[in-house]
Amino acid sequence: MVGTLKRGLQQGVHVSWTLGKIVFPVTLFVMILQHTPILPAFIKLLNPLMGLIGLPGEAAMPLVLGNALNLYAAIGAIVSFEFTVKEVFILAVMLSFSHNLFIESSVASKVGVSWWLISGIRVGLALFSAFIINLVWQGGSESAQYGFITTSNVVLDGWLEVVLYGMQTAFTAVVQLAFVIFPLMLAMQFLREKGWLTALSNRFAPFTKFLGMERNTSMTLITGLTIGLAFGAGVMIQAVKEDGVSRKDTILALIFLVSCHAVIEDTVIFIPLGIPVWPLLLIRLVMAIALTMSVAFIWNRMDKRKEVYHAH
Repeated sequence: MVGTLKRGLQQGVHVSWTLGKIVFPVTLFVMILQHTPILPAFIKLLNPLMGLIGLPGEAAMPLVLGNALNLYAAIGAIVSFEFTVKEVFILAVMLSFSHNLFIESSVASKVGVSWWLISGIRVGLALFSAFIINLVWQGGSESAQYGFITTSNVVLDGWLEVVLYGMQTAFTAVVQLAFVIFPLMLAMQFLREKGWLTALSNRFAPFTKFLGMERNTSMTLITGLTIGLAFGAGVMIQAVKEDGVSRKDTILALIFLVSCHAVIEDTVIFIPLGIPVWPLLLIRLVMAIALTMSVAFIWNRMDKRKEVYHAH
């Protein structure tokens, strides 16, 4: 038991350090960027494009903040404006696919998949879903009711305060990450050494097989689905090393998780905004499954063609 605890803690330190080296600088950079003319100029640049997906120009603010920071920052921006139910629903779907883009995509890329590919999939899904929803849904024209949500803006005076606040936020983000990673690594080590991880993988195997992956990707999928892409990537980093997850299964699992991760938290968080959340959850699950199965199917067909070619 002591040996298991020690090995789990060592893995926790290793993974926390690996992810922290990404989370801290990216968070600090984005926090500083908020207080420069660059971010407002970028938002202004996006305004004309908003109409193509059924959103007003003001919607650029929550989209940029949500992608640069997190869903909480995006929701803080959403409640600062008067949007319709349809507009908030479109924003919620887009942000569910592509929030916290820099940090989560950077962390996920540590498993060996291009940052540009991960980010491209997330942004592509966000834009595609928004376009389809705007095209298909004719309702939702009533004003969205935001319940008891309020916003609080931190007023910073001077660049020194901006940098210090950014460092504080970045450090807090790393600590919060470590608080999740350590017990997760301990649990993983315990499950692995007791043989329970194999049993859990066997139970989840039909779903992973359905998506075109082997059973040793199951823990990665469960983790990403429940607590998020960054933490799922942390588990994946260890799985690739210790469980022999192939590069193909790693990429497929990552495609699924970038499309559909932290489904409980990311769905519940939008309830106070007065939008239908079940369709939000369903859209993410369906698109994630469809995309992963499509990539797996194409990949398998290409592998079979290669086998036939080499056989001849």
